[in-house]
Order: sequence, then structure tokens, then C-alpha cells
Amino acid sequence: MERHIGRVLIRTVTGDITDLDTDAIVNAANSRLEHGGGVAGAIIRKGGAAIQEESDIWVMARGEVAAGEAAITGAGGLHARYVIHSVGPRQGEGDEEEKLKNATLSSLRLAEKHHLKSIAFPAISTGVFGFPMDRCANIMVSAVAEYAAGQTEIEQVLFCLYDSRALELFDRALEKLS
Repeated sequence: MERHIGRVLIRTVTGDITDLDTDAIVNAANSRLEHGGGVAGAIIRKGGAAIQEESDIWVMARGEVAAGEAAITGAGGLHARYVIHSVGPRQGEGDEEEKLKNATLSSLRLAEKHHLKSIAFPAISTGVFGFPMDRCANIMVSAVAEYAAGQTEIEQVLFCLYDSRALELFDRALEKLS
């Protein structure tokens, strides 16, 4: 499904985010930027150890990334130019909805700061962090729509989802936008 908000095309797709040829892909990261499993593990397997090395340098220089914030590194051997490491909330830690919204907006701001035109998001925090997929879809789609309605250089935002259930929930959230 796709929809235009302002000049931004927002699309939902299923597939492997590491295969996308966008300016940046978003990694659903932990605060230490340790890329073990899930999306982060797939990014390292395909993009190479340089992404983890750059993440380690980022954390050593600036400290851990708080929930709701994001960091950016190169993308190693991936098609994308950058990986934006977005730290979403763990279910049950408190203020999860605001942290997820902020994680989404922080990623978009980093893309904007680096003059990127396209960015692809996974469903942040829905894996090992345990955040419900339906709530994630509504929060992330609303945050992207809010950002897209303003002044932005970003032209395309993709939600790259792992399976048809997640796709359906993100499609519903996109349909609800007025």
C-alpha cells in the first residue's frame, strides 16, 4: 500500500530490509548498539563487521543511545548508504508509546540532517523488546505522517515488514490517515 503525505511517498512492503536500495535502512537497535539477533543480526550478516565496528566507536565516543533516540553509521556492504540505529522501548519499561514515536522521529531527523531522500523502517521494538505490533504500526505510521506533513527533503519512507500479519496492521494504520 502507498500514500502521499505532502511530497513524501509512504509505502508498506514485506521482505528483507537488508536488500533494500534506499539511502538508509533503520535498525531496531539496543542502547549499546550491539548487533546480535533480529534485524540487527541480519544487517551485520549482510553488511559486514564494519557496521558493528563503527557502532562500537559511536558508543565509545558518545555513550549509550537512550530509548527514543537514534545513531547513524555507514552501511558496510549493504545496498543502502547508511544504517540508522533507532532504539525503541522495551515493553513494560514505561512511556513506551512516546519513546517509540521519538525513536521514529529521531530516525527521520537524522536522515534529514544527512540530506537523505529515502529511508526504510522495520517494526521497531516488536521483536525481543515485546512491543505489540498493532500499537507499533499506529504509532510509527502516525509519527511518519506528522513528519511528512512538514517541511522535509525526504521523498520516500518505506515500512519493510517481515510477514503478512505485520503488513496488514501497517496497511490499516496507513489507511486510517486522513
